Amino acid sequence: MFTKHTLLQGAAILTAAGLASRLMGFFFRIFLSHAFGEESVGLYQLIFPVYALCLSVSTAGLQTAVSRMTAERVSQGQKEAAGNVLRIALCLTLILSLAEVLLIQQNAARIAETFLGDPRCAGLLVIISYALPCAAVHSCICGYSFGMQRTEVPAASQLIEQTARILFVVLLFLFIKDTGHVPSIKLAAAGIAAGEFTSAVFSSKMLSAGRPFGKLPSLSAISGDTRELLSLSVPLTANRAAVTLLQSVEAASIPACLRLYGLDGSAALSTYGVLTGMALPCILFPSAITNSVGTVLLPAVSSAQAAGDRSAMIRMLKKAAGSCLLLGLSCCLFFLIFGNLLGTVLFHSSTAGKFILTLAWICPFLYTNTALMSAINGLGKTLFTFLINVTGLLVRISGVFLAIPRFGIRGYLWGLLASQFVVTGLAAAVLLAAARPSRPRHSS
Repeated sequence: MFTKHTLLQGAAILTAAGLASRLMGFFFRIFLSHAFGEESVGLYQLIFPVYALCLSVSTAGLQTAVSRMTAERVSQGQKEAAGNVLRIALCLTLILSLAEVLLIQQNAARIAETFLGDPRCAGLLVIISYALPCAAVHSCICGYSFGMQRTEVPAASQLIEQTARILFVVLLFLFIKDTGHVPSIKLAAAGIAAGEFTSAVFSSKMLSAGRPFGKLPSLSAISGDTRELLSLSVPLTANRAAVTLLQSVEAASIPACLRLYGLDGSAALSTYGVLTGMALPCILFPSAITNSVGTVLLPAVSSAQAAGDRSAMIRMLKKAAGSCLLLGLSCCLFFLIFGNLLGTVLFHSSTAGKFILTLAWICPFLYTNTALMSAINGLGKTLFTFLINVTGLLVRISGVFLAIPRFGIRGYLWGLLASQFVVTGLAAAVLLAAARPSRPRHSS
C-alpha cells in the first residue's frame, strides 16, 4: 500500500532526477540551436511525431499496465507474480518494437515525403528507429519499478540516458568539426539511440540485481496474466496511438499551414523549430515536477482503489492537483515577466521570447492536467482519458488548419491555450464524478 511517506519520497526522487535531466536537456537544446541552426532544429523536431507514435504502440500502454498490475500484486503480497507480469510485458514489447524498426527502415523515404513533407527526414527516421527496442525494454522495467515503489531505478536511468545522449552528440560534434567536416543534424538522432541503449543496459542490470523472476509459472498462470495485461494495455495503447496519431498530424501540418500563411519553406521550418525546439522546452521545463507527481500518483491511486480506501485516494488527488496548480500559476507569472529575456539571452531569438510570453498562460492548466489525467488512468478509466485527450487535440488541430493560415503561428498558440482549458474542465468533471460516493440502492 502506498503511504504518504512513500508517495512524497517517490515524487521527490523523480522530481530531482527530472529537474536535473530537464536542465541538461535545456542547455542541450541551446547547443543544438547554436550548432545546427533553427531550420535544422525544425527538421530534427519533425521526426518526433513518428517516433512518438511508435513508442505509443510498443510501450505506452504496456508500461502503464505493468505499473498498475505490479502495484496491485505487491499490495496483495504476490511479488513473484509481479515479476511474471514483467516477463510477459518484455516479450510483447520487444516483438512490437522490432516490427516497428523493420517497418520504418523499409518505408522511411515514403514516410518522410508523404507524411512529414520533407524527404530530408528519411535518414533521420532510419537512425532514430534503432532506439525503439532499447526504449521498449527501458519502459517496461520503469513501469515495474514504479509499481514496486522503487523510483530510484527510473530516476537514475533517466539521468544516465540524458547524459549518454548529450555526451555522444557533443563529443562527436567536436570531433567531426576538428576534422574539417560540417556536422549534420543526424548526430542528434543518433544521440537518442545511444542514450536509450545506455539506459536499457543500466535498467536491465538493476533489474537482474533485484532478482524479480522466479521459476516459470504454469501455462494457466501465464495465460491469465497475459489476458489481464492485454485487457489493460490494449485499450490504453489504442488510446495513446490514436492520440499520438492526431498529435503527429498536428505537428506535421504546422509547417504546411505556415506556408499557407505566406512564409516560404525555410521560414516555416525555422518558425516550427523555434516553437518546438526552443519556446516549448522552456515552458515544459518545470513540468519535470508535475510529471513526477503524476507518475507516482497513478500506482498510488490504483493501490488505494484496490484497498477500497476512497478517502486516501481523494486526499492524494487534492494535494497533487493543488500543488500542480500552484506551480503552474507561479510559472505563468515568471514567464510573463522574464519571457522576452529568456528568448533573447538563451536562444538569441526574439521570436522565441514572444512565443514564451503567449505560452505562459497554458502553465496552470498544463501542469494540473498531468496530475488529473494520471489519477484517471490510475482509476482504470482509460476510455475517459482517450476522449478527453482527443477533444483537446481536436481543438488544437482546429487551430492549425483554421487559425494558422489566417493569423500565423499566433493562431496555433491560441488553440493550444483553449485546448488545455477544455482538458482541465473535462478531467476535473470525471474525477469529481468518480469521487462522489455511490448511493446505496433501497430494496422495494
